Amino acid sequence: PENLLYATPFEDSKIMVSDFGLSKIQAGNMLGTACGTPGYVAPELLEQKPYGKAVDVWALGVISYILLCGYPPFYDESDPELFSQILRASYEFDSPFWDDISESAKDFIRHLLERDPQKRFTCQQALQHLWISGDTAFDKDILGSVSEQIQKNFARTHWKRAFNATSFLRHIRKLGQSPEGEEASGRRVMSHSHPGLHTGQPPKW
Repeated sequence: PENLLYATPFEDSKIMVSDFGLSKIQAGNMLGTACGTPGYVAPELLEQKPYGKAVDVWALGVISYILLCGYPPFYDESDPELFSQILRASYEFDSPFWDDISESAKDFIRHLLERDPQKRFTCQQALQHLWISGDTAFDKDILGSVSEQIQKNFARTHWKRAFNATSFLRHIRKLGQSPEGEEASGRRVMSHSHPGLHTGQPPKW
């Protein structure tokens, strides 16, 4: 969301997509350079495996998650812990932030944030999902609450910087750990990710 910009301050302004410093256009080929913005990268990219368009579908899942609640599915001040969450596809639909979001929307995100790129939705499958093509969304106005959370959370410079995954993998190997960590469970380990959500204190989101 922080890379979607208005071209002008007017309501009918065109939308611009920014920050293509690490982008490549290479039709039909698999890529192998592990780089990106930390919270958006797919597991296979962190593992330095050849990757294709499925990494963009994963990033779309992260963006969709953020636009529905205002905070990211994967977050930690520590890069190793953040990457560990991503490698396990460890996230949750936290209450109360997701209480007014339809099950169809959650199902859409689950298919985009599928750890296995072979099982992950393609772009065509995403467009055909009922949440996109049908009438399954709840009739609730979440704009105000989501906008407030986005403004709070995306002032963090941690989400704006790029990275090279080589340094992370080197760090993991030094510790003698497996990059994949635990088997993906679809559940976040609530250690440092979302302060307040597991301590009984008011959440920061």
